[in-house]
Amino acid sequence: MPLIEINQVRLVSATIRVESATATLIDQYATFLHASADDVVDKALNYVFSKDREFQEYLKTAQSSRVVPTLRVRRAVNGDGPEPSVNGGRPVAGVEVADGIRRAAAPKA
Repeated sequence: MPLIEINQVRLVSATIRVESATATLIDQYATFLHASADDVVDKALNYVFSKDREFQEYLKTAQSSRVVPTLRVRRAVNGDGPEPSVNGGRPVAGVEVADGIRRAAAPKA
């Protein structure tokens, strides 16, 4: 049995908008934790999702699998085809999947 366990996760690059004060707090918390802003947002959201009992009950319903994706996720630039959308329809526009690699998306001109 190995002494450590490595969990490989699939990371996606997404564009979100937050209030300016929230962005400042994310950066301050990341500095406080010696972590990246990406990690702060990811862990904070997962914490909220796991602690919200009503949301956990919602995830058990069929309705939770029929969500129309609204998160602006960017597709891979590594030559792979676009990722399918969560609802099984056509791919979400602007999706960038970076398997295990965090990439900053270039701003659109």
